[in-house]
Amino acid sequence: MAFPELLDQVGGMGRFQILQLMALVVPIVLLTMQNMAENFSAAVPSHRCWVPLLDNATSQAGVAGTLSPEALLAVSVPRGPNQQPHQCLRFRQPQWQLLDPNATATNWSEAATEPCVDGWVYDRSSFTSTTVTKWDLVCDSQFLKPMSQSIYLAGVLVGAAVCGHVSDRFGRKRVLTWNYLQTAVSGTVAAFAPTFPLYCLFRFLVAFAVAGIMMNSGSLLMEWTSARARPLVMTLNSVGFSFGQMLMAAVAYGVRDWSLLQLAISVPFILSFVYSWWLPESARWLLITGKLDWGLRELQRVAAINGKRAAGDTLTMEVVLSALQEEVSRGQDPVSLGTLFCTPGLRLRTWVSLMIWFAFAFTFYGLALNLQALGSNIFLLQLLIGAVDLPAKLGTLLLLSRLGRRPLQAGSLVLSGLCVLANTLVPHEMGALRSALAVLGLGALGASFTCVSIFLSELFPTVLRMTAVGLGQMAARGGAILGPLVLLLGIYAPSLPLLVHGTVPLLSGLAALLLPETQNLPLPDTIHDIQNPRCKRPD
Repeated sequence: MAFPELLDQVGGMGRFQILQLMALVVPIVLLTMQNMAENFSAAVPSHRCWVPLLDNATSQAGVAGTLSPEALLAVSVPRGPNQQPHQCLRFRQPQWQLLDPNATATNWSEAATEPCVDGWVYDRSSFTSTTVTKWDLVCDSQFLKPMSQSIYLAGVLVGAAVCGHVSDRFGRKRVLTWNYLQTAVSGTVAAFAPTFPLYCLFRFLVAFAVAGIMMNSGSLLMEWTSARARPLVMTLNSVGFSFGQMLMAAVAYGVRDWSLLQLAISVPFILSFVYSWWLPESARWLLITGKLDWGLRELQRVAAINGKRAAGDTLTMEVVLSALQEEVSRGQDPVSLGTLFCTPGLRLRTWVSLMIWFAFAFTFYGLALNLQALGSNIFLLQLLIGAVDLPAKLGTLLLLSRLGRRPLQAGSLVLSGLCVLANTLVPHEMGALRSALAVLGLGALGASFTCVSIFLSELFPTVLRMTAVGLGQMAARGGAILGPLVLLLGIYAPSLPLLVHGTVPLLSGLAALLLPETQNLPLPDTIHDIQNPRCKRPD
């Protein structure tokens, strides 16, 4: 007997697994909204300089009432490159001569202008307030807006590195519970941040915790579920990301103030923190790391929830020791990050896994940025991304049990790469076909994400699983940062960004064929299980 048999004795897919899935997917939906929040909370509305003739009641009173607001605007603010009021300049003095019908269009450029020394006036028809309007992140300060998103991505990167290692050392549940609390507190404080640097700091802390939630939720689901039910559970977990994107569009549509929006997506994590105390620690991790008493109690508890109390009562310390004596002794052997890169059998898995995570995020963000060309309604766009993602992930569930992990992982990445590369051959005039290829590529990436969440977690032993997942998340964040930057290559050749975005997933998909198939195989617990896979029985 080994852990799969112990899990089967207490129930590998029963009432407990359903309750656990519900408890863990709700925060996944919420954290997706944290990831997407700045599409709305940091939106840049139309704006112009504050000018006395229009925005000061005293000055307006001294102007003849026959002048319309449009006329007052014309003499106060010069025209920009798009022939709209300039967003960053105003006239030092009103240019009344511009009201002369015979004035030329270049008359304004001859007058002295100045920056918006008295601030800006923003169009609040779409959003009553954003971080851009609160801290005037426009004109000379416009670089601060993308900086806040970069700081958030850096938080996910650091969180993935730290939380993965800490979870392997101190347990999945402890780190997960702390991450829930950190997200709730940091997100709430960010909503009331008095300065932009403090806002960025607390968003960094939110992102740090978000990385831990994503990794530990998936690990707990994997380690408490039998091999046959694992694809279903992990697919439903990934569907939480799709629902989160669609819910983000609905919440942002109803809440147009950035601070209220930040509160709306942060406060619910308090509820997750409270009920997370009910969640049991991973018995697989407890037993492998030598915490036998605690692991036995968690197994018996799960047996009771699954209606198998009698089976749980038959589990004793002697039964556990006899079943896992070899795994426990090997599970306590010292392991570290270097083990992933130095151990035969793990080295190839690690490098290919990093390639797959990087390619997924790199291409996803490249395609998502191109999808914005489909329209200016960001609420509809956000809904579209989630709606396309949902059927792709559900379809993956059906294919995982028929095709296996490796072919589906490779195929989804190759398909997404081919869709992007095909767009280099489609003329820009054929907008519908280009959009269809982009949506198909995005759907293939949705399938790839579901598969990578299952496949790569099955490739690494329990003693190093969270460390490996953390490395994968770091690679994904690196891809997310670099993906949009590739668009800058368009200044050399318009098709060059598409060539890069298509080639990376294509090569990564081919590399995935080097990985072993894990369908219907038990989760490896120790490095010995990786090097001698036949020593473990299937779940």
